[in-house]
Amino acid sequence: MSQSSPRKAVVLVSGGMDSAVTIAIAREQGYQVYALSVAYGQRHSAELEASERVSRLLGAVEHKTVQVDLRTIGGSALTADIDVPLDQADGQGIPVTYVPARNTIMLSIALGWAEVLGSTDIWCGVNAVDYSGYPDCRPAFIEAFETLANVATKAGVEGAGIRIHAPLMRMSKADIAREGQRLGVDFAETVSCYQADAQGRACGHCDACRLRAQGFAAAGLPDPTRYA
Repeated sequence: MSQSSPRKAVVLVSGGMDSAVTIAIAREQGYQVYALSVAYGQRHSAELEASERVSRLLGAVEHKTVQVDLRTIGGSALTADIDVPLDQADGQGIPVTYVPARNTIMLSIALGWAEVLGSTDIWCGVNAVDYSGYPDCRPAFIEAFETLANVATKAGVEGAGIRIHAPLMRMSKADIAREGQRLGVDFAETVSCYQADAQGRACGHCDACRLRAQGFAAAGLPDPTRYA
C-alpha cells in the first residue's frame, strides 16, 4: 500500500446513534469506511434497514450485512421470547437485553473482513458511560479483543497488526449527541429502540430509548426520534 492510498476501516454499524457517529468520526479522520452489520436474529429488521441507510448517507464505500442466527441459542430478550423491560430505572446486574457473545461474534466477523480488505483498523461504537452495563462494552473487553486479534490473524503475526478503535468508549450520550451534530449526522435516520415497529418508530420506554432521550435532553438538543 502506497503512502497516498486512503486507509480502509471496517466499521460495525447497528443502525443506532452510536455507530452512526462512529462512522462519521472515522470518515473525518480520513478512512475509507467499509460498514458491516450483522443480522443476528434481532427482534426487528428496522435497525438493519437503518444501518444500510446511515452507512450510505455518511459516505461508506460499501455496506455488508452478514447473517448469524443467535436465536438458535437465545438467552436474551432480543433473541428469545422474553419481554423487553420497559420504564425501568438504572438497576443492578446485567439486564436481559444483553445478548450472549454478540460483540465478540461481530468483532470476529469484522476481523475476518478487515484481513480480506487489507485493513488494519476496526471501529465500533461501544460505550461504557451511559450504557446498559453489558460486559462486552467495557474497555477491558476491547483491549482483550485487540490482543486476540493480533494473535489470531496473519495480519497480526506477519503484518502491521490490527487495531480496535472505540472512540465513544468514555463519552456520555450527551457528548455523543453533540459530536454527531458537529459531524452532520442525521439522527432521525437512526434506530436505537429494542422493539421498534416495522417503520422504525421507537417505543419510547425501553432502556435504549431512555438512554437516547436522556442524551439529547442533556445535550440541549431536540430529540429527532420518531416514536410510535
